[in-house]
Amino acid sequence: MLVKRQDVLKAGGAGLLLGKAAFPAIVQAVNRKPTLRVVGTHVTLQEPIRRRAEQDLGINIEFHPGGSAEVLLKAATDPGAFDLYEQWSNSIRVLWQANAIQPIETRRLTYWEEINDLPKSGRISPDAQIGQGDAPHRLLHIQPNGTLGPKPSGMISFLPYTHNVDSFGYRADAINEGIPYETESWGWLLDPRSRGRVAIINAPSIGLFDLALAAQARGLIRFNDIGRMSRREVDHLFEILIDYKRQGHFRGFWSSVPHSVDLMARGDVDIESMFSPAAARLRGMGIPCVYAAPKEGYRAWYGVMCLSSAVDDERKEAAYAFMNWWLSGWPGAFIARQGYYISNPQRAKQHMSAEEWDFWYEGKPAENAMTGTDGKMVAEPGEIRRGGSYLKRFENVAVWNTVMDTYEYTLTKWKDFLLA
Repeated sequence: MLVKRQDVLKAGGAGLLLGKAAFPAIVQAVNRKPTLRVVGTHVTLQEPIRRRAEQDLGINIEFHPGGSAEVLLKAATDPGAFDLYEQWSNSIRVLWQANAIQPIETRRLTYWEEINDLPKSGRISPDAQIGQGDAPHRLLHIQPNGTLGPKPSGMISFLPYTHNVDSFGYRADAINEGIPYETESWGWLLDPRSRGRVAIINAPSIGLFDLALAAQARGLIRFNDIGRMSRREVDHLFEILIDYKRQGHFRGFWSSVPHSVDLMARGDVDIESMFSPAAARLRGMGIPCVYAAPKEGYRAWYGVMCLSSAVDDERKEAAYAFMNWWLSGWPGAFIARQGYYISNPQRAKQHMSAEEWDFWYEGKPAENAMTGTDGKMVAEPGEIRRGGSYLKRFENVAVWNTVMDTYEYTLTKWKDFLLA
């Protein structure tokens, strides 16, 4: 049975602050290790993370990774199938409206006060543009009437943890390398010269914005607010996209990071929607994949860790321990090596070498060869991370991953697009 939203809100902040030190007492009390079930994508559900968390927390952890659309559907329709859900902020409206997740109490989060301003205000710095669409602070706090909003309440809809800005990757041996923030453009995804060599992520609330940014960059359409497209704008956009598809412009639609890597590694595509770990993995394989810094700005996302509305008490304790573990330092340092950021970076810094911090967060030239999470080289000495520093990248956000008011309608249009 799903927990009633009103009952959870009335319950307030029941429970004690749980840190790593408190967790063994739970294990001893029940004389067995609880098993925590985590559903999400391949981006964060990686085996080294699972093994380290099990070792540090003394619990069993099951990771169930899948494609973006697949795991969102699973979580929204069957909250009893998971304890924690890891994905991106565009999941939140869907999961909250489906009663699939419950509030997280900030007083039980050991490092809540260390989380920086980005998820709390939408800005990484005072001069940064917030970006259109669902900036994380607009979805973070649970309001007294049960809706999601920016006003702090002591209860949140998700733990803000990993985050990044996304764009597209392209092969420098097939497409002339551009200049970050100057010549690289989302419009390249719809450049006729790449016809038949383009791939897009098969996720309506993500791929839609990649293509909308591309169409707008090429002057094919102009949105009043790209994060809140009208039904008429959606219709016009898909008329353009379906025309491109019928001309054979798109080589494929990928559903997971490994799938996107395979498409470029096999030589099927020269340019595609891409996540940072895929570009790093391809470079580690010796493929000259460039991860673009578009002059129009990035499509940004914020990682969300959500608590199932159907979780039992024992697994809830384990879930809070796991959430606290994620912000304890080591995980943030690990995820930095695939190009992702953590919401309390200063703690992760303690687990990174000075050279790593300077390269991944400060945007400085690599003093030594930089390796990814798989141990393979992703940057040579002297190389600068494309897009620059953490601040620079998040000061250039065009739009956040978003579930718009026209979301249900865009699902139908996306399906028509795939079948065209």
